Amino acid sequence: MNTPAQDPIHAQGDLFESGARFSIDTSFETARRFALDDHSWIEIVPGWMSGASLLYEQMRSRVPWLEHDRRLFNKVFREPRMTATYPDLADVPEQGLLQAVRALSSHYGVTYDGLWMNLYRNGQDSTGWHRDHRSCRKSECIVPVLTLGTTRRFLIRPIKGGSSMTFKPSSGDLVVMGGRSQQDWVHCVPKEPGIAGARISVNFMSTAQGVRDRP
Repeated sequence: MNTPAQDPIHAQGDLFESGARFSIDTSFETARRFALDDHSWIEIVPGWMSGASLLYEQMRSRVPWLEHDRRLFNKVFREPRMTATYPDLADVPEQGLLQAVRALSSHYGVTYDGLWMNLYRNGQDSTGWHRDHRSCRKSECIVPVLTLGTTRRFLIRPIKGGSSMTFKPSSGDLVVMGGRSQQDWVHCVPKEPGIAGARISVNFMSTAQGVRDRP
């Protein structure tokens, strides 16, 4: 892991339209790492991004969110969420996201060069148990996920079954899955019908991690 910088990154320009201050804690001072097993871990970084509400509002209006249909067992159903992707960072309009990419790449020693995002419009939207194959095809990866907007539960459990661990990241919090967490574990964002607010999750992808290890 690279040695993090000590000064926070500050985004300028239209991110300050409301007068609030946007910053990213490049020291990762609040990070707490939990061992999932001998080869997998998850790290929670509370308050990693300050002024996250500004970025959230920008993304709600600027990102080209889409709904998708999926076929399963000869039936077609609509995914209970909206998604967007930026395979090329040159297309990302939000400077705050580019600041986040640079901070994460420096701290974890991984070149993040793409974004995959989910928009959960309310508590009826969800994601089932899954692994992030878009972000990780190697035996070990580091996959950061940034939460913006409403707090939602995030669950992770062994792929072969067993008890799950539950986290509740708030807006500006970072969840980082590392080691073999994408091979031996699955995670989800379950439905919470009582929640009316929306949540955006930003998954930071690396082309290098998306290539399988050679036998």
